[in-house]
Amino acid sequence: MTDYQQLNGLALAYVGDAIYEVYIRDHLVATGRTQPKQLHRFAIRYVSAKAQAFLIQQMLDKQVLQEEEEKYYRRGRNSKSHTSAKNTDIKTYRMSTGFESLMGYLHLSKQTQRLEELATWCIKTIEENS
Repeated sequence: MTDYQQLNGLALAYVGDAIYEVYIRDHLVATGRTQPKQLHRFAIRYVSAKAQAFLIQQMLDKQVLQEEEEKYYRRGRNSKSHTSAKNTDIKTYRMSTGFESLMGYLHLSKQTQRLEELATWCIKTIEENS
């Protein structure tokens, strides 16, 4: 088994992207949305690079994160990706990668309750700012 603490930010982001998306999909289906086109359109509000960069900035501004969590965010944000952002600028892309790294870290370190707290916080924050 791989030690999650040794994983680079991009590997953590790879896992975090999928984990966060599951929380969003569960939320959207629970709200009664069932049409695939509608689900995709709503999901983008939560999972786009722009949305994730907004969320992580809010977390930092409001001091939502613990010191260790900020460390994993920075690990992802500072990772050098060999791909470029398609629909956003590099700063937004890196911040969203950091957000995904944080989610991946929480998942892989089995901090399920904290992951759920942050996912719920993210959903609430997006809905209050839409």
